Amino acid sequence: MGRRCWRRRALAAACLGAALLLLGAAPRALRPAFENKALDSSWFGGKRSALQRLYDLDQGPLSALAEVHRQRRDLLRRACSRHTRRQRLLRPEDLRHVLVDDAHGLLYCYVPKVACTNWKRVLLALGGRARGDPRAIPAHEAHAPGRLRSLADFSPAEINRRLRAYLAFLFVREPFERLASAYRSKLARPYSAAFQRRYGARIVRRLRPRPAPDALARGHDVRFAEFLAYLLDPRTRRDEPFNEHWERAHALCHPCRLRYDVVGKFETLAEDAAFVLGLAGAPGLRFPAPPPRAPAAAARDQAARLFRDISPFYQRRLFGLYRMDFLLFNYSAPAYLRLR
Repeated sequence: MGRRCWRRRALAAACLGAALLLLGAAPRALRPAFENKALDSSWFGGKRSALQRLYDLDQGPLSALAEVHRQRRDLLRRACSRHTRRQRLLRPEDLRHVLVDDAHGLLYCYVPKVACTNWKRVLLALGGRARGDPRAIPAHEAHAPGRLRSLADFSPAEINRRLRAYLAFLFVREPFERLASAYRSKLARPYSAAFQRRYGARIVRRLRPRPAPDALARGHDVRFAEFLAYLLDPRTRRDEPFNEHWERAHALCHPCRLRYDVVGKFETLAEDAAFVLGLAGAPGLRFPAPPPRAPAAAARDQAARLFRDISPFYQRRLFGLYRMDFLLFNYSAPAYLRLR
């Protein structure tokens, strides 16, 4: 990502007006050149910012991991150019998933079911709002409203300043494995009673012929096929936006409108998290290790089992719904799908 590429970030630095963030087609819009104010270390107490550290890496011989991240940025840029055309106006409230760490110059767009609980714990620890091991922070505290500020909390001018100067990153996951994980954790497991009552009961009421009264009240036994039919039903998104746990990553984070400097992946979580924390100047902070679990192949197998009984017609429709996540983040269609 040479000096010329960084310079392109200045092209739309003033696009955010009083109410709307107007973005062009290029994903580099709204990020400034390094020759501009982004290199002013006084913004960070005289220390080099995370964005400056990434720039430094890009000027010399790249490590294997830095090269992986450069390639991911380039792939995302090319995919955005190839697969997006008309761009709608992006409002500040569309940025509610982009969390802000002012002390370290970080913008993190969280995608549920992609280690976002642990990333919120880490941001709390980085910001001094939680002491000690991030793993000691209860999940409900990490998700508590107001614990972490989002870009949507700032004025347009403050949003633009952070977009110009901060390192922006997100973590993504193979879309259907993420979808299967959302179904299992929110609709299939007994400890998600509130979620089941809100969404499960709605799915049963809409899609199940002659449902039992208990299922109508509790929504505790939604089948995977019913969940997918609910996602594909036009009434679902017409009535309200998708819940964040199954909303597409690109719809949460707008990667073709905002410039992301690091695209981390759930499949390489430990390495990618360490890379981000190194850029943030906190290499000693350990990203919480996930609980012991089966290897990544098990997640694929679980998704494959869930999709096994889904007809090719619905598989194709669902792939179409999540197609942009596959394209933008360089995931192949799962081998277990019957798309032809």
